[in-house]
Amino acid sequence: MADLYRPRRDRMIAGVCAAIAYRFGLRPSTVRILAVISCILPGPQFVIYLVLWWLIPNER
Repeated sequence: MADLYRPRRDRMIAGVCAAIAYRFGLRPSTVRILAVISCILPGPQFVIYLVLWWLIPNER
């Protein structure tokens, strides 16, 4: 997870979607839309988001 960090800018809630977007070269809005759509499906998406919020460090 060396390249994965939550940016100080471009954060909506916790910066998890922005961190994933920057890591994989995507736009943060695209990852946010996919995250919201995935919440419609059954599964532990919200719990995973909270865990990532806790695990991904802030930008230095």
